[in-house]
Amino acid sequence: MNGVTADKKGRKAAVALGYDADKDSAPRVLAAGQGELAESLINIAKKHDIPVHTDHPLANALVKLEVGAAIPPDMYAAVAEVLAFLWRLEQEKAAGGRPRA
Repeated sequence: MNGVTADKKGRKAAVALGYDADKDSAPRVLAAGQGELAESLINIAKKHDIPVHTDHPLANALVKLEVGAAIPPDMYAAVAEVLAFLWRLEQEKAAGGRPRA
């Protein structure tokens, strides 16, 4: 999952991303929402030990995309930073270290 933020109304936003190298040309939006839906997504991620990366501008941009939509090219660099963050967490976990989420 990527992104937790508060907009001008104080509502949170959350977006879950996924990528299947065999069939996707870019990461896709798996779930997205604001307010209570965002809180539910965050709680589900925590319950299943899915890392949550906080990036306010990216979450605000991604939450506007349709569920199932591929990430547009102008967001590749920002999403790549999130994927690198997740890769580092997986490497730390594999090395027996405590992942930093």
